Amino acid sequence: MPEWEPVIGLEIHVQLKTRTKMFCSCENGFGGGPNTQTCPVCLAYPGALPVPNVQAVEWTIKLGLALGCEIPDRAIFHRKNYFYPDNPKGYQISQYDIPLSSEGKFVVPGPEGDAEIGIVRAHLEEDAAKTIHVGGATGRIVGSAHSNVDFNRGGTPLVEIVTKPDLHSAEDAKRFLQLLRQTIVELGISDAEMEKGTLRADANVSVREVGETGFRTRTELKNMNSFNHIARGIDAEIRRQITVWESGGEVVQQTLDYEVKSDTVTARRQKEEADDYRYFPEPDLVPLEPSSELIERLRTELPELPGTRIRALAADVGFDHAVDLVATGNEHKARLLVEHGLDWPTAANVAMNQLASIDPLPENGPALVEIIKQRDTIPRDTLLASFADSAAGPLDATAVLAQTVVADTSELEPLVDRILADNPGQVTSYKGGKQGLLGFFVGQVMKETQGKADPKVVNELLRQKLS
Repeated sequence: MPEWEPVIGLEIHVQLKTRTKMFCSCENGFGGGPNTQTCPVCLAYPGALPVPNVQAVEWTIKLGLALGCEIPDRAIFHRKNYFYPDNPKGYQISQYDIPLSSEGKFVVPGPEGDAEIGIVRAHLEEDAAKTIHVGGATGRIVGSAHSNVDFNRGGTPLVEIVTKPDLHSAEDAKRFLQLLRQTIVELGISDAEMEKGTLRADANVSVREVGETGFRTRTELKNMNSFNHIARGIDAEIRRQITVWESGGEVVQQTLDYEVKSDTVTARRQKEEADDYRYFPEPDLVPLEPSSELIERLRTELPELPGTRIRALAADVGFDHAVDLVATGNEHKARLLVEHGLDWPTAANVAMNQLASIDPLPENGPALVEIIKQRDTIPRDTLLASFADSAAGPLDATAVLAQTVVADTSELEPLVDRILADNPGQVTSYKGGKQGLLGFFVGQVMKETQGKADPKVVNELLRQKLS
């Protein structure tokens, strides 16, 4: 059998968090009642004319600069024609051959070196409304009883980022998306949350034999709502295409849905090409002509990019931990702890675990480090409570450290003896081979001491007495 190489390109849609929509003054936001954030412009009433959102234009340029793209002297909006219930105009205002940014590259660090992922374009457009399919088992149009349309999302500023087919594994695609999302969040232009739909990603997938230079027929994967699902969907489609080719068949260009429960893909429709959309310049909007002064101002506002920081952090915490810290947005927590005297490995571990859902106040850095350095001397519940308190107000390390654990065996031994005597059945079962009951005895001791007993000492005592 031949050896196969996956070829993957991504199309990422990012909703910008501007105050208003792309071409009208309606509020742009998540969570409003259905069809409450609409007006004649975004509902396509006759005679209503679009007016571009300046902030959306600037943010798209800023993102293009972060992606290493070229910014043209002149960009044009186009009409992308298609008919669907979520598109009241019968066309979408988008960009085609002269977008706001193009021909860039995004560096993705890998364990064996950096990979440069080509960016074809990052163009600005308006989002479609949201179609809600009612009935059926999957919440999709196939099998649904009927569909409702919420036009609140219609007209939201949307940036579409199209990559070159430079990715060659599901894991590479996942890492690219994680770092791209973190870049977008750090630029302050979107919250980029997949569960809210402010970040959506589709994958164009094909395979070819190793050594082959051309491209075979690709398919497009849609409706994947997490990075893990995207990776799993890509892997499932790679397996399917390899099976088709090896059985003598031909892969058909089409759009597919990924079914999480069955870990399979199902066909949705034939995939359209650019000609199907009949693009032509939007007659109601003049071309955009960003000045060199604007571009340079936006360039100076760019932060240090995640890929650069990962390479620097890898020397202190290892590559995998560096990627995790940066991609999850926990890096600043680790840096706060290191700034006040904690070593990098410990800081990274605490930031990724105990502080994963907690954002400590910067002024609590010294107290947190003092507590972490002596964490073995205080009860676990007290330690966890101090982490949570560090995000709410001033943290008193002295008060926390005053609540020491009970580690004196002479104090714990009588309690352990009493608990074993009170539970003869469990003792017999433990000695008969049910080693998991050790946790039961530890739990009883912790309950009696209100969580203040040192778990290590308790475990040692119990093992001695049960042996």
